[in-house]
Amino acid sequence: MPKALITGITGQDGAWLAKFLLDKGYEVYGVYRRLSTPNFWRLQALGIMDKLTLIQGDITDLSSMLRVIQQVEPDEVYHLAAQSHVGWSFDTPIDTIETTGLSTAIILEALRLTKGHEKGVKFYFAGSSEMFGNTILNHKGKIDESCPFMPASPYAASKVLGYHLTRIYREAYGMHAVVGMLFNHESELRGLEFVTRKITNAVAKIKLGLQDKLHLGNLDAKRDWGYAPEYVEAMWLMLQSEKPDNYVIATGEAHTVREFAQLAFDEVGLNWEDHVVVDKSYYRPRDVANLIGDYSKAERELGWRPRTTFKELVRIMVRADLERWQKWLRGEPIPFDAPYAEPLKVKK
Repeated sequence: MPKALITGITGQDGAWLAKFLLDKGYEVYGVYRRLSTPNFWRLQALGIMDKLTLIQGDITDLSSMLRVIQQVEPDEVYHLAAQSHVGWSFDTPIDTIETTGLSTAIILEALRLTKGHEKGVKFYFAGSSEMFGNTILNHKGKIDESCPFMPASPYAASKVLGYHLTRIYREAYGMHAVVGMLFNHESELRGLEFVTRKITNAVAKIKLGLQDKLHLGNLDAKRDWGYAPEYVEAMWLMLQSEKPDNYVIATGEAHTVREFAQLAFDEVGLNWEDHVVVDKSYYRPRDVANLIGDYSKAERELGWRPRTTFKELVRIMVRADLERWQKWLRGEPIPFDAPYAEPLKVKK
């Protein structure tokens, strides 16, 4: 039974990846931060809390990660943990660089010091489409692995650092280390701080009379949105390849925030223009206008391609949030998620 170690296991990708690997027969270990209120709701929602082993650890501390790696002795390490909100990275640039960039150096060095590269341990680093920023597009008008990095935020810059550290350890020590440059990927387990889940959660509340308006920033921002469970499969496929390399994972099409909101409100029979308020306080100091990925290399070398359409993705997320709030109104237990703990006034 192979062993996998996942940092960021309590996040969206970490939870979906843990479930995927458990279904593959892996023994799964997850690193989580010591918090007064542990955030395990995603693992609980997927019904896998009792099927994996959680270990407290600090990804920004070398001694802590050495202890974790020596304890687990993993065959595969998936480094997903990060301060992953682009907007917040402008408010907390140092923390973002430490959590997202420095942590990569620490984990790679912990693997080197424990002879992981000699034992054949495989390492996955979660890159991001944000690394490309407003880059020079390929001949298809999309972003592939050959496009130059032009990070437009502290978050993106820290991911570029992690990318190059992974490459350096691969080339210098022969480590089987890969980078997945995943474009935006969403699901019903997405955090409420991200615009897609913010939209679907608000749509459900508005439909049920718990909210009236939805405040959004730049409605014209375009993103390449895919379904997260399919993207974690791509992570695993990268580590199964004979030659470690870097891959863009995307859908190859982009949609605006406006389109996402319109589809979400359509799903519950409401007119989005009656409820959406453009709030310039949500605009970023610097934004990337359009991100569209070219996943040709992943399809050619890994046999991976997206399966869930944009419309299906929106439907999945809206219906999940509707079901959650309907359960809440009936007084039924639901997986813990911070906003559900807030007192609400139900309209008469």
